[in-house]
Amino acid sequence: NAQHPCVSHGNCHHGRGCMAEGMLRSPTFFVGAERQRRNLDDFQRREQMLAEEYHKNKPLCFNARSFQRTHPVKARRGHADADACLVAPCILGVADGVSQIEEFGIDASELPNELLRQCKELGMTQLIPGCDLDPEDAYRGPIPLVREAFESTESLGSTTLVLAVLDNSTRIHGKLHPMIAVISIGDCELLILRRLQGRNSMLEAVFHTEMQRIDGHVQTPLQLARVDERIDPDFYDGITIEVIEKGSAVHCISAYEGDIIIMGSDGVFDNLYLDEISDLANAVLQPGRQIPTHEVLLAHLAKRIVESCHAKTHPGVSGHLPEAPIGRGGKMDDTSCVVAEVIEWTEAHRKAWAPRRRRGQWQSIFSCGAGCAASEDEADSEVQADLEREVDGYDDDMLPPGHGLRGHQARKKRYADDEEGTCSLS
Repeated sequence: NAQHPCVSHGNCHHGRGCMAEGMLRSPTFFVGAERQRRNLDDFQRREQMLAEEYHKNKPLCFNARSFQRTHPVKARRGHADADACLVAPCILGVADGVSQIEEFGIDASELPNELLRQCKELGMTQLIPGCDLDPEDAYRGPIPLVREAFESTESLGSTTLVLAVLDNSTRIHGKLHPMIAVISIGDCELLILRRLQGRNSMLEAVFHTEMQRIDGHVQTPLQLARVDERIDPDFYDGITIEVIEKGSAVHCISAYEGDIIIMGSDGVFDNLYLDEISDLANAVLQPGRQIPTHEVLLAHLAKRIVESCHAKTHPGVSGHLPEAPIGRGGKMDDTSCVVAEVIEWTEAHRKAWAPRRRRGQWQSIFSCGAGCAASEDEADSEVQADLEREVDGYDDDMLPPGHGLRGHQARKKRYADDEEGTCSLS
């Protein structure tokens, strides 16, 4: 069984931490067509519906930010960042390109970025609330969306993928019941946090996807690929369509205003336990705040999650490497994170995102890292400055146990050349 069985609260009993340290630093391996096909039976498409009573009859959307960074050690060795992120009001995504592809002269970042661009185009065409579409253009679920997106790409490469789609078309007993459809292929993951006891309570995990790794091997996740004879002479696009249709894990979860979605590449979930991610979220997104949360805080949380992942690969003040789900000292990897909040879809969103032109020519509101275009005109610079000063005080809460602020400042100096995150598709 290739599902990730490890306990998420600090103990690993299934071998993720028992591999040689050198193995943890190795690149992700490309998985050939026949090997993927042989393992599809282990990844039969799993569909899960988590429906709960929904009380408010209004459409919802995502307000999101992202951050990604290549581990400094990999960057110094000349490795390019092959991760890609997507943030938009109706669709979120993370794709992690397979680095071994670079050995064959293929840019590992091209397919992840092109795939997410196509997912964004389809998602924001099909999912905007209140838009009338021809039946052939209507949203038909996450699997058809990913299949059409892949068929629209041309790049060579291989990637894992997780998408979250906010579908406002579902009705139960005649009332609007927004749902988040999650599709995952490979070892990118998604976590949903919710304040179960009201606005003044702490965020708690209510849903978490599982990694899909062939034979449970850290370096061989299920993948979406397009390669030529240099890599796999037996490859054809049909095997990837089989992976999408038969191997993807699909979940549908009720969406509530105020839900927090955290998505990441394996560099996040191999290095941080779920309770560590929840603690980071509660440190930044403190109880009682007004919804929607300002994008500054969402961006700060995404950045701190990535920095905490990289901190796992350095000794703490005691001189010992911290524990991680994959093993002591974590994994040096490209690391990308999307943090989103579920908020009400407003008239401002509708005006900003209405498809006024033909497909592929969206308005020029796609800016680096901005997940909620409607809020940009409303953002107050003084509020933003106050929030930025506030989050500067969070640093000690953003680090794994045993890492003090002094060590954090030293690491920040080493990271100086890589301080800015890579642009996301937004």
